[in-house]
Amino acid sequence: MFTEIPVLLDQNKEPVTPLIKYALKLKRDGMSQSTISNHIKATQLLLEYMTANVSGFNSPQSLFESFSSRLYTGTIGDDGLDPSGLYWLPCSKQVARTHINALSKVTDWLTEKHGATSMNPLIEADSLTQRLNYAAWFRKNQHNFLGHIKDKHINSTVRYARSVQGKRPLGKQSQEAIEFPERYFESFYFDGLGGAIDRRVVLRDQLILLLMHGGGLRESEALHLWLEDVLIDPSSPNSVKVRIYHPEDGKAPNNWRGRSGKTTRAAYLKEKYALSPRNDLMGKKRVGWKSRVTDSKDEYLEVHWFPTVFGEIFAKLWQDYTRFLTAVERNHPYAFVSFHREHTGNPYTLNAFHDSYRNGLKRIGLKPCKADGLSPHSHRHSYGRRLRRAGVQGIVIKKCLHHASLESQAVYTTPTAKEVTSCLNAATQQLLNPTEPVEQVGTPSWEVLTEHGFNDIDPDGLFAGKNPKRGKRNGY
Repeated sequence: MFTEIPVLLDQNKEPVTPLIKYALKLKRDGMSQSTISNHIKATQLLLEYMTANVSGFNSPQSLFESFSSRLYTGTIGDDGLDPSGLYWLPCSKQVARTHINALSKVTDWLTEKHGATSMNPLIEADSLTQRLNYAAWFRKNQHNFLGHIKDKHINSTVRYARSVQGKRPLGKQSQEAIEFPERYFESFYFDGLGGAIDRRVVLRDQLILLLMHGGGLRESEALHLWLEDVLIDPSSPNSVKVRIYHPEDGKAPNNWRGRSGKTTRAAYLKEKYALSPRNDLMGKKRVGWKSRVTDSKDEYLEVHWFPTVFGEIFAKLWQDYTRFLTAVERNHPYAFVSFHREHTGNPYTLNAFHDSYRNGLKRIGLKPCKADGLSPHSHRHSYGRRLRRAGVQGIVIKKCLHHASLESQAVYTTPTAKEVTSCLNAATQQLLNPTEPVEQVGTPSWEVLTEHGFNDIDPDGLFAGKNPKRGKRNGY
């Protein structure tokens, strides 16, 4: 059995062994490929920095503190030069914190598993493994070397740089999720994706679009669809039920049970096709899985069509698509395949779908732009906003979007800038043209203001009170 993981190579193009063991440990713990890659990337940056600065610091403590600061500031000076030769640009605060946290976990594990041998990397370390072991030793003895420790011996300039660059990220309101412009959808569906020469390509891409725009799926979730996952809807014969099973833990179709008694899709793929789940692969073949909740003990996401007519359209296209698919040789159970002459029948990849999506936009004179909602994920945003505008309750929207909490949908249902402007314009008109009488409040005169409260300073009532003896009311 093979497991695909990212690895880090040393100067001799040999894998750094401790990192392989750590990556396998993360894999066993169920960490995603992106999480594992983040740990490898953070370690790579630390080792590159140590290699480029073997003689630039008086102590390892100052080296590690400097590394922490350089994540925030970059390594390029104000003069545009970089003595280290790294020429790093500044990371965002969030990315820098991610690297720091990942390195803390890597070095903690190395210390626990491989002990802590004291050595001086500035002189003796001649391999990446040795440098990595030293980083673990230093962390064990100094607790936190990556921008967290408060040591009176830290150089004041380093402390200052960290206090400026290491601030917490600014608090943000729920960010507006840009939806696909509804005014373009019909054209994009019929003339964009529908403009491809190959009818099979048209049907495939339109089906995926319907799953995203009318069912709220992420593009990656759509590519996990198997042929067996589309069923006639008993409550609506003209529509279909679509279920997207977890690529590993989802229940295998047709009550299948493997030789070992397992019933998962991971076991099914391995026994029947000698394949691994797509979220377990690397490179172009990989298709991720983000959702942390499913709708059944069988581990699937149920597609909820909205409006329901999308389910009826999907059902009609699905019939045509599956007829084409019967003539294509496939060594896998996935529904969406490539029709490219060099890859016919292979599982459809995200990169290939992105190409088709861009070409579809191009056919109707548009360019991909996330900020304008012209991207695959914007259709999920459209779905969420459509539910909110229809007055669907938050708990139902949560179910439709397969979110773990109500707070998760905020980004999809927060009013857009256009909606805020429209609301304020309407409120302004209401203020200027009220439909009900508004109490007129004028500015009170001096006489009114002095009628009460001045007995202590004007006991004789010369200028204050209701009838001042020397006020204008007496003709003075």
